[in-house]
This record gives sequence, C-alpha cells and structure tokens, in this order.
Amino acid sequence: MRALPPKFADWFAQNGWSLHPHQQEMLDRAEAPALLLIAPTGGGKTLAGFLPTLVDLAEHDHEGMHTLYISPLKALAADIKRNLTRPVEEMRLPIRIEDRTGDTSQSRRRRQRADPPHILLTTPESLALLTSYEDAARTFRGLKRVVIDEIHALAESKRGDQLMLALTRLQALCPDLKRVGLSATVEDPSAIAHLMARHPDPCEVLLADPGPAPDIQMLRTEEAPPWAGGGAAYAIPAVLEQVRQHKTTLIFHNTRAQAEIFFHKLWLANEDALPIAIHHGSLDRAQRERVEAAMVRGDLRAIVCTGTLDLGIDWGDVDLIIQIGAPKNVKRLVQRIGRANHRYNAPSKALLVPANRFEVVECVAALEAVLEGALDGDPRGDGPRDVLCQHILITACAGPFDAEDLFAQIRTAGAYANLSRAAFDACLDFCATGGYALRAYDHWRRLLQRPDGQWQLRDPRAAQRIRMNIGTIQDTDKLKVRMKRNRGGKPLGEIEEGFAATLTKGDTFLIGGQIVRYEGLRETVVEVSRNAAKKPKVATFGGTKFATSTQLSARVQQMFTQDSWPELPLHTAEWLSLQREVSQLPQPGTLLVESFPHDFAEQTVFYGFAGRNGQQTLGLLLTKRMEDLGLRPLGFVATDYATLIWGLSPLDDPAPLLNPRVLHEGLDSWLAGNAVMKRTFRAAATIAGLIERNSPQARKSGRQTTFSSDILYDTLQRYEPDHLMLDITREEALSGLVDFGRIEEMLGRIAGRITHRKLSRVSPLAAPLFLEMGRVPVEGAGQDRLLAEEAERLMEASGLAQLTPPPSDQPPWRDGR
Repeated sequence: MRALPPKFADWFAQNGWSLHPHQQEMLDRAEAPALLLIAPTGGGKTLAGFLPTLVDLAEHDHEGMHTLYISPLKALAADIKRNLTRPVEEMRLPIRIEDRTGDTSQSRRRRQRADPPHILLTTPESLALLTSYEDAARTFRGLKRVVIDEIHALAESKRGDQLMLALTRLQALCPDLKRVGLSATVEDPSAIAHLMARHPDPCEVLLADPGPAPDIQMLRTEEAPPWAGGGAAYAIPAVLEQVRQHKTTLIFHNTRAQAEIFFHKLWLANEDALPIAIHHGSLDRAQRERVEAAMVRGDLRAIVCTGTLDLGIDWGDVDLIIQIGAPKNVKRLVQRIGRANHRYNAPSKALLVPANRFEVVECVAALEAVLEGALDGDPRGDGPRDVLCQHILITACAGPFDAEDLFAQIRTAGAYANLSRAAFDACLDFCATGGYALRAYDHWRRLLQRPDGQWQLRDPRAAQRIRMNIGTIQDTDKLKVRMKRNRGGKPLGEIEEGFAATLTKGDTFLIGGQIVRYEGLRETVVEVSRNAAKKPKVATFGGTKFATSTQLSARVQQMFTQDSWPELPLHTAEWLSLQREVSQLPQPGTLLVESFPHDFAEQTVFYGFAGRNGQQTLGLLLTKRMEDLGLRPLGFVATDYATLIWGLSPLDDPAPLLNPRVLHEGLDSWLAGNAVMKRTFRAAATIAGLIERNSPQARKSGRQTTFSSDILYDTLQRYEPDHLMLDITREEALSGLVDFGRIEEMLGRIAGRITHRKLSRVSPLAAPLFLEMGRVPVEGAGQDRLLAEEAERLMEASGLAQLTPPPSDQPPWRDGR
C-alpha cells in the first residue's frame, strides 16, 4: 500500500477526511496501463482519478503536460477545474490547471499549444483538434496520464469513438501513456473496459463499494396523471411543495421544450417567489454559467434542467431529484438520482413524476430496476466508418503518415479492433478521392500518396477547412436569439432554424423561461423584445427524444403478467384490470393485436414495445403493406409501446403483415427514396468530411447544407450506388432513425406468436392512443375512397344528388350562368 505524502495526509486530516478504499487502490495501481474505476456518485471518483497525478507532480518536477482530463460536458470540465483548484491552492502545490473547450479564446488556445499546463481539462472535440496540428508532438511531450470522466456517457455515442481514435494518436506519441476511466453507471464493465483498452492489452476494472440504495419513490399528487401528453402540469402544486421542503431540488426533463414549458408553468404557480432557474443546452453560455454559479453559492431552491446536468457536477447542497416524465432508461435515471446528496455513503433521494397514465407503469418498472441494480443498455457494434474517415483527415492535417502504421494504430482502439484492411483502405480511398463518382472534382481529392509511399494533404490549405469541421455532434441548425438593440442586445440562447422560419413579427415564444416577442431576423440573429401579453409558442429544441430501452420495456410487459398491482396507484391498477376484462394485457413472448371499430373507421393496435422510433417505422411498413393488400389504411400514430392504424377495411389476420421477409422488403423499398435516408446521409457525410458545414468565409445555413447534400445523395445513388457513404447511410438509418433493430428484436421475441383480439369497442389500453399528437396520414386508395364517400354524403344531404347531370359534351351552365 502506497502511503500518502505528509502534505496530502495533513490536508485530508484538516478537512476531516480519510481515503476511501478505492481511492487508495487507485493510488496503488497508478502504473496500470489502463484502469476503469466504477464507484457510486459522491464516492470521490474524480479525486481518485487525479490523486496519482497530484502526488506525482507534488513530488517530482515535470515540464509540459502531465495529465489530460476528458469530459463529455463543458460545464463538467469547469466544475472539475473549480474542485481541483482548491486542494492545489490549499496545499500550495506547483501545479497549473487550465481548461480548453469551444468557449476558450483563440489566443489562449494558441498559448496552450506552445506552453501547455500540467493538467488540461478538455472535451473529445477539442482533443481531436489538438491532435490535428503539426506541433502535437511538442504539445503532448511528457504526457503521462489520460483521465476520462463519465466514460459511459461517451461510450454511447460517436464522441466516444472519436475520443478513442484520438487516444491511439496520443499513445503513438507517448508510448507509456496510462489510461483511466471513471464512471458511476455501467451496465457492462467489461464492454467499457474493452472500449478504453489499448488492444491487445487488457484494461483492469476496479469496482468500489456501491454504497446504500437510493431513496426513490413516486411523487404523490392529488390529481391523477392525464391519459396522454408529456407535460406533467397536473403535478406542479406537489412539485412546488417538495421544493419548499428541501434545500435545493433538480427537476429533470427529457427534452428542452418540455423543460421550458414546465418552468414557465412552475414560475406562474410560484406564489412564494422561490428562487428557481432553468438550465439546458440551447441557452446562452453566460446564462448557463450564472445559473451554475448561483447553484454553487446555494442561492437557488430549484433548477429545471435537462441532460446538461446529468453528469458529475458536484453540488453538495442538492438534496432532492425530481424526474418529470418516465426516464425511458434505467441507467439515465441512476445517473440523475446521483446528483442528490453528492456524498459518499449517503443515500440519494429522488421522486418520479409520470407525465401520463401509462408512464405510471413505466416509472414503477424503472424504480424497481434501480433498487435491484439492474441497469440497461444495448451492446455497441464496431466503430463507425464516418468517424474513421474524419480521423484519417485529422491525421493528415498533422503531417505525412504511413498507411500501414496508421492502420496498426487504429486497430488498438477497442471499437476498431476488428477493422479489416479492406475497410480501412476504402475509407482511405474516400478521403483521397471522394469515391469513383466524385474523383473528377478537386474539392474532394484531399490526399495524395508521395513517391516514398506516405500520404499527405494534396493542398495544405485544406487543413484549415478540415479543422473547422471536426466533431461528431450533429445538432439541428440553430439561430442565435438576442434582445433587439441598436448594436445587438443581450444574448438569450438559440432556437432551431425550422422553428424560426414559422415565426412572423409579433409572435411570442418561450426561451430561458421568459416570453419574448419576435421582431425580425437580422442576418443570422433572431431579434426579440420582452412581451408577456400572449400565450407563447414553444421554441423547438433539438434535444434527444429518448426511446424506452429494451430492458425497461420487457419489465413493463412482465408487470402485466401479475394477478394484481399493489405497487401501482389505484387508478392505474383499475385501468389495467379493466383492460384484462375487456381484452387482455400484452404478454412477454407474444404480440397482442387489437381490432375494433371507432370514429367511423376500422382501428388496429399493435403492442410491439419496440420503442418510439421502432413503432413509428412499424407503422410506416404496416400501412404500406395494408395498402398493397387493399385494406385502405388512412393513417397511424405511434408511442413507445404501440402503433395504432386506422383505415376503411377491417383486418381479419395480422400474421401476413408481420412476415419478416415482407417487412424487410418493404423497408428496403421505403428507404430507397425516403427523406430519412437523405437526413442520415447528411449527418454521416458531414462527419466524414464530404460535406462542410463551416468554411473560412461563413457557416452554411441548414437549407444550404440540405440542398448540397441532397444533390450529392441523388448523384451517388444514380452513378455509384455502392459508394462508401451510401453504405454507411444505410447502416446508420437502420440502427438510428428508423431503429429497425428493435423491430427485429420484437419479431425474434414473439417468434410468430400473435394474439389477435377482435373487439366491439375501444379497449382501455388503446384509448390513450387516440389522444396522442403526431398522427401520420397515409396517401392512397383509402383516402381517395373516403373523399368520394364524403362527397356523396354531402351531395345527398344538399339535394344535389337528385339533379340530372348535364351531357358530357355540354357545359353545366348557359348564358353566363
């Protein structure tokens, strides 16, 4: 066991602290090539990760950068800097700590490259940019450790792949580099360890004492949740009462728009004028920082927030978490719960607030999963090739490279350990030529091979354009919102470009919890004034709309097998009992399909529990198949658990509609000309460098990017249908936007077992579906027939049907009548 140096031991003693066992073990295992620490929130993970660094820098002189800290959030990096600065200053350690994110000034960035601090706190995007410079070897000279915080959050997206590829470059520059991963919520530690290891070497896993179970319950409200919707306005009085009873409350929402609506309604009901704020990613940075500073000072009683506050920020006075709406994912819920009582061995307190009646069931299922420690998550596939293409271009920006060496480096990253040489060469060729159909255009011929076999940029000036487009986050296009002033007023945040296009002068909308009036568009800035006279529109923000996880959906179905539900509120238990009497509840291992007449149409419900995107895709495929079979569908609506289709003809047998081969064929034909593919192509092509969002002149608008990407997509479809980008696009669409994998999982789960219940009226479980927004009409024979029948009824009712029609060669009017 390695003893703490006296200076550190004294500092711990002065604060009344002692090393936790996992902190001591991290110090003992400081020389492990790769080490993953999984410890509960409040367990001192960050200090455990940095302790070997602080001790080493305190005992030995070191020139240049010693440790690189990677955070998924800029706010988290700023918080870690604050927390690290305290022990460094109190122990008077000769350590310089700085952060580097998208908010860092250009002058400071240049200085950091030439004179790096001992500890640099940054994000995956900023790290990728640092590795793209010719002086990267000098910047990272002497680097000994990399600490990756909240690694589970990065592992779930392409940002994690980008980070691990950047680490392969750092490892080539610094062969003895040690890797440390920190996380509180990991459903499969071995999978995360595989991701962060330097292959073929393993990554060790250290599991800390998980601590006490959280205190998590459903919020009791006087009013029952509504049958549909996602606002949870019914719970505002009860939420306010909880805010009054606690020091500081974080009120989490799944989307930014929901957070804005809830905050507005909460503030209107806040008769005690409690200090309450809002925090999400579309707000102006200065406003976010003011809210964060107020939280640190303890000035706020509550903060309405989204995923921007999910991770690791150490606010010890937060003593309650409220989750509005079903969490959709157990792992996300555990992460959010951990924001309360951010202390070791202190139980976190949380309340769940279902937004509607079905979410009551989902919240109870999530609550039970948390108490059992059963996290969810789907295994990740191989590393995405669009990120690999970007990495090749980043490598070229730093100078000439050998393809064989680069291929060997990339294969040390866990997600790319199985990368074939043919797949690598295809990406390299794409970066060099743009592909067969585009190789005649100099714009896409970015690399060339020198006589000595090394690859380099064809034009050194391309490095600037490549660096300006580094990153994997594909936000929808946003416009800045500012108060209208002669020289540009106070910035408020951003709204989606599509939402801004719907505004006319005088319209009002919510942003940052206040109602503003749209005054006009000046260049790329939305100008507004304060106005509270009208009911606002709600700004549409591009926050993720989460789908319920496969594991949580399975828990809900398992609950339906119970004889009774004492754990559910009486109103929800009675609703499920009535469903069992009228029809039946969906069961594991089989697909329940209900058919019944309602509202002058034939209704069919498919309870697939395939997540929102999966059920939406199922609706598209089934209505297409029903149209082919002459069943004349008119439209559908989808939720996380069901798809409701209405049409003119009754469905006698659903089995032919659910034939896996037929669904695959329908998907292929539907995807071929669908806007989903173009949208997916645009995202992948932007990451891979085929489409540039930013240039030295200006950032392209969303409309410009869409136009150019659509032309490229159509060109490649026509002249090179096997182009690398089209291949990537299909993979991305299947796993992401249409989530066909969830449909395949459902088909495998039911294995042809379908229960079809024909009812005389709407079933209790189906009723809320009729209240859902987002109905999708279906163009086809059914709509034509409906219009014809409606016309006949109108003719009949008006008496016009009895009139004798004019001869076909004679107009129905004479003499100008």
